[in-house]
Amino acid sequence: MTGWRGADLTSRRADPPVPGSESYRGLAPVRLNGGSAHRGGYAPGPSLGGRRHRVRRVLHQLFGAGSPLRDLDWFLLAVVLALTAFGTLLVWAATATSGLTYHDPYLIRQGINIAIGLVLMAAVSLLDYRQLRLYAPIVLVLSCLGLLAVLSPLGRVVNGAKSWIDLPGGFQIEPSEYAKIAVIFVCAMILGELRPGQTRPGPRAIAKAVGLSLIPLVLVVAEPDLGVVILLLALVAGLVVLSGVRLRWIAALAVCAVGGIVAVAKLHLLKAYQVNRLTSFLHPSDDPRGTGYSAFQSKITIGSGGMTGQGLFHGQLVAGGFVPEQHTDFIFAVAGEEIGFVGEMVLIGLLALLLLRALHIAARADDQFGMLVAAGVAIWFGVQSFINIGMTIGIMPVTGLPLPFVSYGGSALFADMIAIGALHCVHRHRSVFGVR
Repeated sequence: MTGWRGADLTSRRADPPVPGSESYRGLAPVRLNGGSAHRGGYAPGPSLGGRRHRVRRVLHQLFGAGSPLRDLDWFLLAVVLALTAFGTLLVWAATATSGLTYHDPYLIRQGINIAIGLVLMAAVSLLDYRQLRLYAPIVLVLSCLGLLAVLSPLGRVVNGAKSWIDLPGGFQIEPSEYAKIAVIFVCAMILGELRPGQTRPGPRAIAKAVGLSLIPLVLVVAEPDLGVVILLLALVAGLVVLSGVRLRWIAALAVCAVGGIVAVAKLHLLKAYQVNRLTSFLHPSDDPRGTGYSAFQSKITIGSGGMTGQGLFHGQLVAGGFVPEQHTDFIFAVAGEEIGFVGEMVLIGLLALLLLRALHIAARADDQFGMLVAAGVAIWFGVQSFINIGMTIGIMPVTGLPLPFVSYGGSALFADMIAIGALHCVHRHRSVFGVR
């Protein structure tokens, strides 16, 4: 008996063929990777499975666990996009006074502004939360340098205020818009740094926050830009109150604010046109063709729209250009005539959703710094929207503040988008602690 080790393998009898296997003889053996043992021939075709795998991998990187995009506040982003779309239509209607055209230069520039603003928002949204605190002093210094440049011969006077710097390509920049961001970041950085054992900021922190905020405030007063001054004062006061300081310090700040108003009135620090705007607000019927013209025409334009409006691009007063600056400061009057009371309520509803979302992010922030940043953005948009809408309907003086995300302009829209990016940054920080 011969063992299997010594057997002649060539002399072994072949196994009987499997029934039906004759048709498969001569074919190349199948490899595990799906290829063929034969060389040459046709090249392998595209693998749908490989493409799907790559697409899934990219989607997982964009929206998978730990991805910044997954942690964005998509509801907030949807509201912002709706407001910008709303504003683009209104700007188009306000500037297409000679007929509907797709080559409107204001429409094209507004589209460019929105694209740049979205890029800025995305860049700030992807920042690490701690970088907002680190960049706060840099933002303050840059904004102050911009305000100083405005006061130099580089600045240009528009409507009595030296607030703009001309850029190549017909663009302009308004540094006072970025002073709002600087004040929010600096106040949040100082008032949000609590020492061990502290539950509220002390008098030294309050003095430091107010003192640093006065630097851009004084520079804006020198322009002068009354609307931005009012907004900056509201930001500082609101952030100090929300930081949890004692009531006696709040009372002291209120006394200082009243004293400052009295000093401005007694020392005649306001320009003549600013005094005329305030007096025309208090007595609108005294000079309807002079200082009260803008507010007077705005109310007529809003009233002519009625409940549902005259239709987009069909407003007669808008087409006639009766309202000054109707594509910027008085964009709400355009909405009143062309889309009516119903359209204005939709616009106000979107702004309300924006404010509620910002307050929601502030309420769920992990620390005081994040709470103050989100609350500051909410104060900014709320006060500015109230002043803009109020001056178009005659309950606030004309100050030149645009309607956030709706009015035409690059600097204002860029600053608004950066603020939304800061809100996303605060919202994303909660994912570190696993809170939703």
